Amino acid sequence: MKLASLLTADQVMLNLKGGTCHEVILEIVDHLVFRELLAVGVRDEVVALLKAREETISTGIGSGVAIPHAFSDNVEKVTACFARSTDGVDFEALDNAPVNFVVLFVVPKKDYGLHLQTLAAIAKMFNSYEVKERLQEAESIEDVLSIFSSRPPRVNQEV
Repeated sequence: MKLASLLTADQVMLNLKGGTCHEVILEIVDHLVFRELLAVGVRDEVVALLKAREETISTGIGSGVAIPHAFSDNVEKVTACFARSTDGVDFEALDNAPVNFVVLFVVPKKDYGLHLQTLAAIAKMFNSYEVKERLQEAESIEDVLSIFSSRPPRVNQEV
């Protein structure tokens, strides 16, 4: 599964305002509700599920990336959003570094196994320093979607 297959222009945010994990989760979920990608009626449940997941263990995987995710009986399909913060977000990441890239997704409980494929696709994409650098420099949503649609580099560099 390619991350590009989960994202449309309405699912990309280039200027996160929140400075903490919980602020950013709320900001992204509200964006998805505003764009009618998540139903208003599931907003509070999804926020609570995502926050509970973070309280168990941070989804800040390090190297400036966080992948908050949750499962719900009240979503029909995987719903995702890519968000970028230029200032960095305190996500209590594994490496204690600020997070600049957040890929949030909610998976229907009936498709529980799909989250492993989604996590793997995201981790693979963000394993490349070049991809992260290009995403940081992207000036438009179209640029971001183009990066996600491109072939991953053959040689991954961890920085």
